[in-house]
Amino acid sequence: MINGKVQPIKTKVTLLYGFHGLERTEIKEARAGDIVAVAGIEGINIGDTIADIENTEPLPRIAVDEPTISMVFSVNTSPFAGQEGKYITSRNLRERLEKELLYNVSVKVDFDSTDSFTVMGRGELQLAILIEMIRREGYELSVSMPESVTKNVNGTLYEPMEHLVIDVPEQFKGVVTQQVGIRKGRMQKMNNNNHGRIRLEFSIPSRGLIGFRSQFLTDTRGTGLFNHLFDGYEPWHGPITKRSTGTLVADRPGKTTTYALYHLQPRGTIFVKENTPVYEGMVIGENSRDNDLDVNVTKEKKLTNMRAAGSDEALQLIPSKILSLEQAIEFIKQDELVEVTPLSVRIRKKILESNKRPKYRN
Repeated sequence: MINGKVQPIKTKVTLLYGFHGLERTEIKEARAGDIVAVAGIEGINIGDTIADIENTEPLPRIAVDEPTISMVFSVNTSPFAGQEGKYITSRNLRERLEKELLYNVSVKVDFDSTDSFTVMGRGELQLAILIEMIRREGYELSVSMPESVTKNVNGTLYEPMEHLVIDVPEQFKGVVTQQVGIRKGRMQKMNNNNHGRIRLEFSIPSRGLIGFRSQFLTDTRGTGLFNHLFDGYEPWHGPITKRSTGTLVADRPGKTTTYALYHLQPRGTIFVKENTPVYEGMVIGENSRDNDLDVNVTKEKKLTNMRAAGSDEALQLIPSKILSLEQAIEFIKQDELVEVTPLSVRIRKKILESNKRPKYRN
């Protein structure tokens, strides 16, 4: 049974393998309960039943939770494209995603576009793991902000919900409840185990968990545990407050200088170190205010007979906040992308030219 239909196996050679310790050996028959591997059958997926043609009763298909979060994977179009990766074209990316679908039943991909593909999974962490696997294999790509996979039922917008179970020391109950509340979570149950820890259960939109993991670990100082399960669909719960700050955006190509970074430190948090190559439209930091700010991060001190370049050594830089892949995905907004290569993770604006961005926002 393949995809619910009886299809006779059309192959010249079908091999059956059993396992003896860690070794795989060819066998001629297997009994109920044996773990086997079958080779030579094409077009079969996880959940299909291989049965005798005279007894085609299929086994119940494996139930897999529906994907709740989507991201757009596209080719890397930044000025640094092709410098660090081996596979950089949309054809390479399509083939890799098609390969992923063969054994990852919890991932779905929309291949409607030629150079960008909508990848849907069970959460931002699962998609971040997929991106990390792809980049380690030598691929370059750009990924968009995670979004909910919504449904329209009789003209009403529905969004996926999660049953969130949190186990934390009692002293962190307040801060955790506040963070979940900001993300449209509703408490359903609270149990105290009398050992200084408390268990909280919430119903929360799937999009409310985007960026929650790192915030949760920070708030609980690494002592909290949480798990979540798909809990159906509910009508849209309204907007959820995302990052309230803007970004510091490089306004020209070049390499960052100590002099420029030192004078930008009061503006916000810097994401790059000195002598880092940048391009126009690349996000180099988080602005302390709510607007984006184009900055010259390659500026050098003007030299005269009385001022030497060596005096830059006296400038003390605050250590840069280098974002991991997961942190970068959590950080970006709709007008931003994460550029992922085998060696680098960069944040950039979708529209690189600063004079074109206002038109895009409008």
